This record gives sequence, C-alpha cells and structure tokens, in this order.
Amino acid sequence: DIGTAWDYSNLGYWLLSEALASRTGMSYGSLLQTRVFAPLGLQNTAITLSPKIQAKIAVGHNAGLQPSPPVSSLSVYAVMPAAGNIVSTANDLLTFLSAAMGYETSPMTHAMEVMLSTRRPILQSGKQQALGWVVIGEGDDQLIFHDGGTLGFASAAIWDPKNKVGVVVLSNYVASVSDIARHLIRSNVPLEKPTVTKHIEIALDSAVLDAYAGRYEARGEGEFVILRENNFLAIQAPAEWGLPRLRLRPESQREFFVLELPLRVTFQTDGSGRANGLLVYPPRGQKAVPANRILIDK
Repeated sequence: DIGTAWDYSNLGYWLLSEALASRTGMSYGSLLQTRVFAPLGLQNTAITLSPKIQAKIAVGHNAGLQPSPPVSSLSVYAVMPAAGNIVSTANDLLTFLSAAMGYETSPMTHAMEVMLSTRRPILQSGKQQALGWVVIGEGDDQLIFHDGGTLGFASAAIWDPKNKVGVVVLSNYVASVSDIARHLIRSNVPLEKPTVTKHIEIALDSAVLDAYAGRYEARGEGEFVILRENNFLAIQAPAEWGLPRLRLRPESQREFFVLELPLRVTFQTDGSGRANGLLVYPPRGQKAVPANRILIDK
C-alpha cells in the first residue's frame, strides 16, 4: 500500500524524465540544457557531449581496476539518461550547490525550495526523501545529500542548510564515496572501513555454477534471476532497479562480484551445499538485500 514502504528506483526517475519531456515537447537532454544547465552557467554538464567536454572526460575504472566502457554504451542507460547518464565536473556541481544554498539567485530558486518542501519518510532509516534530495537528521542538524554511481564512476553531493556549506566528491572508480562526503562536512561522521579495492576472479567448477542458477525472491524488492550462460553466471535484478543483465564473477566459493558496478552477491547454502538463498549488495551502498530461492523442483 502507498506509504508503507520506500525504495529507490532508476526506473522511476526514467519515467519522470519521460513525462517531463513529453509535457514540454523537448528531449530530456534539451530540457535540462534549457531549464537547468544554461540558467546556472553549467558549461561542463551535459548528456549529449560536445567535443570540448568529450576531450576532458576522465577514464572510469571497474571493480578490477580496469578501464570501464562509457555508460552510454549500455542500451539501458542510453534510453534512460535520467538514471545515470549526465556528466559534470566538481566546479559545476559546486555551482549547483551554491544556487541550492541561496548564495546565488537564479530562475530556479523557487524550484529548489519546492524540492525540499515535499518529504516522505524513508522507513526504518531516520531519513526523509525529498524531491531528488535525501534529508538526514532534523532541525539545525539536517544535511541534504544525493549520491550516485555509474560504470566506472561514483559521486556524492551534500550540504548543510543551516551553515550553508556544501561538499562534492567525485571518483573515477566504482566504489561509493558517500562516507567521504559526509566526513568532510561533519568531521564526527566516521569514514567507513575500507573494503577490498581490487576484486580478483577465480575459476569455479561447473557444478557449483549450476547449483546457484535459479530464481530468488526478495521481500519488497521482487525477483532476482541467476542465469547460467556458457561458462559463467549472470544476474538480472528486478525491473525497478533499472539495471542491465550483468555477469557475476566468483572471487570465492560463494562470493561473486560485478565488474561494471559495485554490486556483489553472496550465495547461502544449506547443510547439503544446495543454494537456498542469497544476499545482494546494491550498487548504491545500501544494506544487503536477502532473497530466498524459489523452489520449483518436483
């Protein structure tokens, strides 16, 4: 029922972008350029890249520390630019934060205020979802933030509305940088313990891969499908996640990772070694999502 749960949806952002584009009779890229980028003077922010911007693009790196392909090379992102296909610079994003914090007047001042006036609770987290932004804390202790990640890159923007201080952190590696942004703006917020920075793929017996293939149901999320393709496994996340089918690479008997995004899967087994569930660690750094295997054997 409406209001009983919350989830972040790439598909939802794509649907909203399509509605806005249809309403204005413009492409989503042109709409952003006309209504947001140009009025704020964001000269290095775009969806359709000019030769000037293309020449300055950093090389992203995947979980194996190898160069990542451009995000637009994946068809799902090419048709869903609102889900992660905008490029920018630290300076442009700081300009955006300056406008959001009221340091600069712009045609978007009222719209930015409205973005924070509508809020819904992110259940069981103590956070609130505003329009685009996530709100942490209450009163004078509030922080406003949004983070993101695409193929080979991670980002975070956060600001303190009381003290009007903002931070932008960008990385050309897939690991989350949200903890760095929060620590920079509030030194009492600890940095997360570093995880393995480079994942190394190992070989597993075909029988092990066969045992993991199947469908897994996650309450409140939907169905994860683990597919056996040639000599490897692939994962298809629920449609709302807005992700393409991704290859899973083993780094131990039960631990698998994805090169393109910071997404990991841990398979759970029963006493006989049969897979009866899994944990999916989402690319946005949320808590692990548990899923139980759907048994269809007769």
